[in-house]
Amino acid sequence: MAAYAENPYLFYSEMADEPPTPLVGIAKLAAEGETVRVGHNVEYFTLESRSILNKCTTPRMPFTWTVNPYRGCEFACKYCYARYTHEFMEIRDSLDFERQIYIKQGSCPAALESPTDGAPSPGANLRWLLRRDLKKVKPGEEIAIGTATDPYQPAERRYEVTRTLLEEFAQHSGFDIGIVTKSDLIVRDIDVLRRVAKNNRLFVNFTITTLDVDLARILEPRAPRPDLRLKALQALNVSGIDAGVICAPVLPGITDSNRSLENIVAATAKHGGKYIFANPLFLKTCSANVFLPFLEKEFPHLVAEYKQRFESKAFVSSAYRKRISDLMAKLRSKYGITYQFNHLSRHEPGEAGPQLVPSQQLGLFQEPPAKKAQGAHRGMERRRGTMC
Repeated sequence: MAAYAENPYLFYSEMADEPPTPLVGIAKLAAEGETVRVGHNVEYFTLESRSILNKCTTPRMPFTWTVNPYRGCEFACKYCYARYTHEFMEIRDSLDFERQIYIKQGSCPAALESPTDGAPSPGANLRWLLRRDLKKVKPGEEIAIGTATDPYQPAERRYEVTRTLLEEFAQHSGFDIGIVTKSDLIVRDIDVLRRVAKNNRLFVNFTITTLDVDLARILEPRAPRPDLRLKALQALNVSGIDAGVICAPVLPGITDSNRSLENIVAATAKHGGKYIFANPLFLKTCSANVFLPFLEKEFPHLVAEYKQRFESKAFVSSAYRKRISDLMAKLRSKYGITYQFNHLSRHEPGEAGPQLVPSQQLGLFQEPPAKKAQGAHRGMERRRGTMC
């Protein structure tokens, strides 16, 4: 292995004389995608998808199913753990995760396709795919939207793939649905979100790492400002859509001071957030390819510390996690954030909301129902341990 001269943290193979390996699966589909348009240092491609609902097999995650309307994310967060997902398409440069955005479009039986004069539009047939895939979901299994790409990144403003999927969710009932985003664009969809929430358990998680606008600008170059996310948080809660904050990742030596975390908790409470959790940095190799050069440029005094912390593992120590967990618990208590939802009073007079009891609330972070197998219960306990 050798390193690229312009980025010593990004590696490539020196065996250039070997014939290229034929692409298969999603890598082949990605290579066949059609260019939609070119934006600010960003290319957009279509990506044919045979499924929109994906089973989560990682035991650490607190959800069972994931929905990612796009592949890649234009927000270009320096710490993003999801850059590895482009590797499934044989795209190895970690920076291409933010430069090559794939817009999913569904494949379905020809008899169900709408007649068109040309190629299907981005997002085409995804409602049909989702309707089919939802039949796999069992009661109590959470569906998380936006686990590997922000569902409200700039591409959504034009292509509305996320809105298309929410329109389908609005036709169903009884699902546990969580959305993760950094974008205030979600306010555009309050109307359909209310329809989804009427007969399903829905909550929106805004990711906020810092309230320092200048720091946010270099950490998350093309994401909306933190104050815009807080205004969106307030707008959703006022509209009857339960929303809270995930402070993630907490960056050692950068965003983990008591003052920084208290500012976020206080702002969450001020804007009506129903809950707030924190999650320390998870630094995979593909993330380090981008994050460590950023660290050398912006925080050179922390480089040695980070290399020591993450030299042999992607996670922070248990002692560090406990410190953050204990601090967040105290801050939630101080600002009166109790994690509780109130779905029963979240609807217009005469509307029947979903009949939820307290033990059913906040499905993304709770224990599974008692009827689940003991093994599943232990698995959920491990997942809960990842959030502070």
